[in-house]
Amino acid sequence: MSLPRRRDVLASAGASASALAGCLDLGLGGSTDGDADAVVALETVADGFAAPAAVAFRPGDDRPYVVDQPGRAYRVDDDAPTAVADLRDRMVSIGSGYTEQGFLGLAFHPDGDRAYVRYSAPRRRGTPEGYSHTFVLDEVPVTGDGALAVDDERTLLEIPQPQGNHNAGDLAFGPDGHLYVAVGDGGGGGDTGTGHVEDWYDGNAGGNGQDVTENLLGSILRIDVDARSDGKPYGIPDDNPLVDRDGRPEQYAWGLRNPWRLSFDDDRLVVADVGQNRWEEVNVVERGGNYGWNVREGRHCYGAEDCPTATPDGDPLRDPVLEYSHDVGIAVVGGYVYRGTDVPALQGRYVFADWRQRLFVADPSGDAWTREDLAVAPGGGFDRFVLAFGEDHDGELYVATDGDSGPGGESGRLSKFAPADAADRDPTGTTASLTDALTSTVADTPTPPTTDDEPGDDAGQGSDGTPGFGALAAVAALAGTAARRLNRH
Repeated sequence: MSLPRRRDVLASAGASASALAGCLDLGLGGSTDGDADAVVALETVADGFAAPAAVAFRPGDDRPYVVDQPGRAYRVDDDAPTAVADLRDRMVSIGSGYTEQGFLGLAFHPDGDRAYVRYSAPRRRGTPEGYSHTFVLDEVPVTGDGALAVDDERTLLEIPQPQGNHNAGDLAFGPDGHLYVAVGDGGGGGDTGTGHVEDWYDGNAGGNGQDVTENLLGSILRIDVDARSDGKPYGIPDDNPLVDRDGRPEQYAWGLRNPWRLSFDDDRLVVADVGQNRWEEVNVVERGGNYGWNVREGRHCYGAEDCPTATPDGDPLRDPVLEYSHDVGIAVVGGYVYRGTDVPALQGRYVFADWRQRLFVADPSGDAWTREDLAVAPGGGFDRFVLAFGEDHDGELYVATDGDSGPGGESGRLSKFAPADAADRDPTGTTASLTDALTSTVADTPTPPTTDDEPGDDAGQGSDGTPGFGALAAVAALAGTAARRLNRH
């Protein structure tokens, strides 16, 4: 039996978010009270996913592609999502408990005939024993019918991942034609523990965020997929900041913890970075920029009353353009500056979110952006967990959400931003839904055993017991909704 076809608008006014003291707040819910002035409606485009972790658009194709964290990708056609890639046979197993591993990123080459997929594989050659898994970035051809030929892959990057969390995973082509790759700090808590090197700052142990020589963790990478350099399966752009300097030349910017979603607004790169225990941040990332982790968290010292604002070489630790505390949310989700026409109220504003059921907007001008809640019609509230955003070729925005906090089940949804009065329109019509065959396949995905190679339900926990995605796992488990649903980063 097929899932019901329907068209709906995300509504349901949620409870106001309460203070999250020490990452132990149980409060989950919408960002505004029920009488807030609605700015947007969210029209369902497709549903029935397990955990839609990324949204991409192929050049020349107006249909959204959706990455589902357990290992498949779908193109959303008019009648139903069509499976276009299956990576499950090369990934770590994804069960029904919290995890930050999986199929995490997708980007299409500007010419449209190739795609780039980012996923978590079991330890490959070169990944030390005792590490969690291997970060993999593959190039795959796109067939004439729009499928991803994953069996004809060309592996570009394999990065040893010491622990199971802080995987980031987003991919995007910049206006320069180069591929930008978000890489977390290697997991655990505080940028310490297995696989975290020592850096120049002795006020904290660790960390990969400040290191640029030993590994590629805690960074935004920039590579040329159309070239080859020094025996690598990709090229190094000549103007990367560490070319001809001490450091790994792939690195474009560093000092990041878990950069969860990046986007371009013309030539401006905007990156959201999930915080540790107190601060979430959004950065405008520039070439060679150091964004402070783990010396700083947001605009504040991490783990100390006083801390430097520059490296010993004089390079500044750059402040975010926007931050918010864990009184507001627990895991920032990066979005886009809206350049479409369907929702004039959003024009020129940065639309982003917190995983914990909150949508935000900000004026993306100056060095300090101001965050505001984004109210959703009809009541102003919002009651779904936010995973990712997408932007189509016309600048219109999409949001990928889940009904709970992990990638089991079928409550994942792709919605499109619409004017607030869309909530008053005739709700009849159809939306694309996954078939019962797809649903049963997802539901039958086995729960992996807890082993040294493939961690089970505690895979997202760091050595300090802190979930990597801003404490979402602890909160969701305490709320009773997510110990069975693994999602994210």
